[in-house]
Amino acid sequence: MNAIDEDDRLDTDEARQVIRRAARMAAPFKRTVMAAIGFSSITTLGLLLGPVIVKYGIDSGIRQLDRGVVRNAVIMYICVVAAAYLASRQQYVFINRAGEGFLRLLRVRVFGHMQKQSLAFFDRNKSGVLVARMTADIESMAELVQWGLLQFVGAGLLVTFSFILLLVLSWQLTIVALLVFPVLVIAARKFQRDSNAAYLDVREQVGQNLSTLQEGIAGVRVIQAYAREPEQVRRFETSNRGLYQSHIHSLRVSTWFFGLVEAAGIIASALAIGIGGWLVNRGDVSIGTVIAVVLLLAQLFEPVQQLSQLYNTVQSSAASLSKLFGILDTTPDLLDGKQVLPAAGAVTVAGVGFRYPETEAKVLDDVSISVADGERLAVVGSTGSGKSTLAKLMARLYDPTDGTITFGGVDLRDATLASLRDRVVVVPQEGYLFGGTIADNVRVARAAATDAEVSKALAAIGALDRFEQFEDGIHTEVRERGSRLSAGERQLVSLARAALVDPAVLVLDEATSNLDPGTEAVVEQALESLMNGRTTIVVAHRLSTIQRADRIAVIDAGELVELGSHDELLALDGRYTKLATAWASSQPS
Repeated sequence: MNAIDEDDRLDTDEARQVIRRAARMAAPFKRTVMAAIGFSSITTLGLLLGPVIVKYGIDSGIRQLDRGVVRNAVIMYICVVAAAYLASRQQYVFINRAGEGFLRLLRVRVFGHMQKQSLAFFDRNKSGVLVARMTADIESMAELVQWGLLQFVGAGLLVTFSFILLLVLSWQLTIVALLVFPVLVIAARKFQRDSNAAYLDVREQVGQNLSTLQEGIAGVRVIQAYAREPEQVRRFETSNRGLYQSHIHSLRVSTWFFGLVEAAGIIASALAIGIGGWLVNRGDVSIGTVIAVVLLLAQLFEPVQQLSQLYNTVQSSAASLSKLFGILDTTPDLLDGKQVLPAAGAVTVAGVGFRYPETEAKVLDDVSISVADGERLAVVGSTGSGKSTLAKLMARLYDPTDGTITFGGVDLRDATLASLRDRVVVVPQEGYLFGGTIADNVRVARAAATDAEVSKALAAIGALDRFEQFEDGIHTEVRERGSRLSAGERQLVSLARAALVDPAVLVLDEATSNLDPGTEAVVEQALESLMNGRTTIVVAHRLSTIQRADRIAVIDAGELVELGSHDELLALDGRYTKLATAWASSQPS
């Protein structure tokens, strides 16, 4: 599936489909919503009874000089208003309970689905846009679930029953009031088209703005190192201005329509008063009826305006839901197989070719190699040759475009992901640490591990004493992204994760490339302990690491060009000899 499309446009039918799908997802909250609708009905009934009681008080009380009727009308009005107020509070509680529950469910489902995606998914989609989906797009729906659904139910009931009551009170005044509605219908259709495009554009600009913001924060070290602050500010100003202009455009679309609705309400009330006075003089209607009609018209046009405004919110939410459903509809590239991988076996790469999504050039082409159980293979090559890609394929972080990769005779695509991650572990170039303690970060590999097992894993790579020197030992907080620890210490935690899993195959993707010589020696010693007795694929460019491998595979322009031991490849005086000479000359004398 392609990257999440930021240029989608929702027509009315598509918006309805999205809302219906959201309604199906919200099925667990059906009873709560029904309770909210019940209380909303009570609130609406109270609003409608108000003008009727006023009519009764005027016609049967004030005009007849009957104080008892007036008193009863006042008492009834107070009771109705109080009941409507209490019901409105309850409907607010129930609708928010359902709405917030739906948002919580949606967040969990979208985040969980993103976690199932392969690296190719994150290659296709900017992290800033994905963050926007989980934050800005879901927040845009908060307005709908907090008060929009409430208004939709209440306003819909109020409009329907107000029309019925108006016809009962005076069909003549109702027809007069309806004279302005054809204008509103025509204007509403235009408003729907314009607001749909405007609010989708706002959502897209929000995603772009957040993406620019995230890049500016994540890359601040590089930005400051090259004095790029003015350029980054300029880029953010550009994206921020785009967001500003989108909001202004959506505001213009809303302003003219809401103003028209308000003007229509004023005109309808004026016509009702004017024509109503004439009808009173003729004796066709009472003064109380005219006043009740004017009050009902005020209540009628307010929900019409609310429903029109709610259309904006619904369109915005539908656009956001469409983006989120786009993530939920993305099929993971790496599907879970059914076979459990054996405890040990050879890793065999047969005729493997690979190209990254949405690219034409192959990164690897017809690569075949077999790594025996317990063998140590070094994969080398110049930058961009495809060596790291080969290692990722052997760990099934991607699936090959052509050919197969097997472990113990089982195609990795047929294996369960759980058994695959137990048998094959990747130690990346930089050990990423999460917020929490050292022990928490080691436990990323196996959440149920005890402190004793964490300490054993650290001891296995010779790092336990180093971390126990901290005041809180393995329970030391690492801070954001492990800033409390050095680069070498962060990589030791990453190696301890692998030791905790105790895999059959270890894939090291330039695990020491970012370390200084002093720290590298410590990590190299830990690596040696970790590699002992297990199949190891090492992507490296340091001779000290490469020479310790049983065999060396040389990748050049996506092809396997040489394979053998260090001495055998030097004797060929080919590509490996040139690389080894270049590496040796780059070392400090």
